[in-house]
Amino acid sequence: MCPCDLLIVLLFSVMFRWVEEDPKEILQSVYECMERTCEKLMQLNIDISNIKAIGVTNQRETTLVWDKETGEPLYNAIVWLDLRTQSTVERLINKTPGRNKNHLRHKTGLPISTYFSAVKLRWLMDNVDEVHKAVVSHHAMFGTVDSWLIWCLTGGKSGGVHCTDVTNASRTMLFNIHTMAWDPELCKYFGIPMEILPRVRSSSEIYGLMKSGALSGIPISGCLGDQSAALVGQMCFQDGQAKNTYGTGCFLLRNTGSKPVMSDHGLLTTVAYKLGRDKPACYALEGSVAIAGAVVRWLQDNLGIICSSEELEKLAASVGTSYGCYFVPAFSGLYAPYWEPSARGIICGLTQFTNKRHLAFAALEAVCFQTREILDAMNQDSGIPLTQLQVDGGMTSNKLLMQLQADILCIPVVKPSMPETTALGAAMAAGAAEGVSVWSLNPEDLSDVTSEKFDPQINPEESEFRYARWKKAVEKAMNWETTQPAVNGNGEPSIFSSIPLGFYIIGSMLMLIGAKYITGQD
Repeated sequence: MCPCDLLIVLLFSVMFRWVEEDPKEILQSVYECMERTCEKLMQLNIDISNIKAIGVTNQRETTLVWDKETGEPLYNAIVWLDLRTQSTVERLINKTPGRNKNHLRHKTGLPISTYFSAVKLRWLMDNVDEVHKAVVSHHAMFGTVDSWLIWCLTGGKSGGVHCTDVTNASRTMLFNIHTMAWDPELCKYFGIPMEILPRVRSSSEIYGLMKSGALSGIPISGCLGDQSAALVGQMCFQDGQAKNTYGTGCFLLRNTGSKPVMSDHGLLTTVAYKLGRDKPACYALEGSVAIAGAVVRWLQDNLGIICSSEELEKLAASVGTSYGCYFVPAFSGLYAPYWEPSARGIICGLTQFTNKRHLAFAALEAVCFQTREILDAMNQDSGIPLTQLQVDGGMTSNKLLMQLQADILCIPVVKPSMPETTALGAAMAAGAAEGVSVWSLNPEDLSDVTSEKFDPQINPEESEFRYARWKKAVEKAMNWETTQPAVNGNGEPSIFSSIPLGFYIIGSMLMLIGAKYITGQD
């Protein structure tokens, strides 16, 4: 496997509850990743002519619209965390029978929520003149980040390929997960013209060729939403296998095989992957947590009680307990299993003895408790309790967090030695595509990855007691949303109140596959 590279892309907010990214900066970060990866290859004495394919992975629900004639974005990318569409969601729910947020779940596997792309696209069409005009004049193209990148990299306005894969399409609320196609009734419900949608492809096939730069002519042949890419990278190809990714948010996916399982306990039903044009789709149950690693940034930037994530671990380890303090970081409401946008962050159980070390411990526990809630729901939906949890993502470098997770789940937590499983999953899909075929993804052809295991170290009774207290804190966090926007002392909308600002590592990096490594040569 050849080297990979990461670049940081700024996430910003121009108004209260708005979260955006610059589409051009996203694209530029990808070009820079390619340049830096090529440099690393040359340092290893590997000629870039050995690169066989490119895989793309991305934030799934983040929404873009651009002009196909000029190639220019018509607005910033609206990020999955963004809450500006709450009034749009309420209006859509109001027109469903019984005001049922699950009215479309039978087709999409999803509740009507600010989280997903269709409501973001609807907002853009209603509120941005440039988008409205482009749609009316038939110049508009819609896509998640993968669509934008693939279109640009394969030529853009000069014949770029406008496509997406099934995992990204399944997060729009416009895609029928049973027919595996855009659904005319869903598009009509949201008022979205189907002509602006990308063509839906499998997660592993040649979409097009790079049109410029040192990698010109190389096929882009893998595309997976970030959480699906991590599932593939963790080699969770069997029904019942699960992984949890700890990043800005927290995302637990469980492979449910070739049939979608509809949740009765607040989880999402989503497409896990489709590894080839003629291969069957695989589905997953998913629990999504909005705030996980983002709580570290909040403690650092907003409260100023830590200077780094490493300091958070040291502070928490130095005290070893929250001293009865429980933290619910519902900055953007609560996602699975509640889907409650009115919830807000709360810290309970403070005493005169509570200090920043206890807060640090409570913040780490909060990530683990949210995962426990999702795992409980997943076990109930599947009827088969998970016996171990595979983990990945930036926060897994925090060994205290991983031990706390094992303690709170009462099952082992397994961390692979390869930390970038999301990039690995995109590379695996790219390399397995027909016409590239540098490796096989058949289970019998895959080798085990070395890993680190964390076994539970507390008794189940203590775990249950702490979890019960957490659930009590969650109840107190509900129904805090008000109709009056928060303002700062100058009367301006506060951009810090609901969503922490910061830098996010964009998932749309590219993993480049080299023939020397694939064939096992030194």
